[in-house]
Amino acid sequence: MSHQVGQPEPVLVPVPTEALEPVSDLELVQAVLRRDRKATAEFVADFTDAVYAYLRRRLLPRNDLVDDLVQEVFIAALENLATFAGTSSLRTWLLGIARHKIEDHYRACLKQHSAQLDEDTDVTTDVPIVYDELLDEKRRRERVQHVLAALPPAYRAVLRWRYWDQQSAREMARQSGKTEKAIERLLARARHEFRRRWDEA
Repeated sequence: MSHQVGQPEPVLVPVPTEALEPVSDLELVQAVLRRDRKATAEFVADFTDAVYAYLRRRLLPRNDLVDDLVQEVFIAALENLATFAGTSSLRTWLLGIARHKIEDHYRACLKQHSAQLDEDTDVTTDVPIVYDELLDEKRRRERVQHVLAALPPAYRAVLRWRYWDQQSAREMARQSGKTEKAIERLLARARHEFRRRWDEA
């Protein structure tokens, strides 16, 4: 490189190697396990937004529950951090914990509103609407959330559990302690009520 006479030589400041290399998930976990306060603060700060957004989408309109569940997720994560093996990203691992917390919420909701599971009224399952497509269409998400928010809690929970989290009626029954037939009846009533409110919205 040419250098003009009279001009000072440029000073090259070495950049520390650690500034160029981001801390890996495993390194962050190891630092947290060593009770490094800075690493623990970084762990919480880096992933709070993702966990919050994940929970908020599934709990609408119960935004009052989101902060408590976020806290529960991080408490569970810190208690089980030694089990993190690095086979998935730390973000994915945390969202897995969040998913289990949501399932706990669904179970509690169905238990609390179990009267709706025990109704014998039959509702036709031949409602001409494809719920998988409807609940997945991004452009209709706002309207879907609005209709879901107006449903009874058990209906809202069972639809989200089935279509957002892709759980089968058999798995939902197993996890909630209800019969598969009871879950299918509840899903039929929830879909019927969803369609009625959708058409009115």
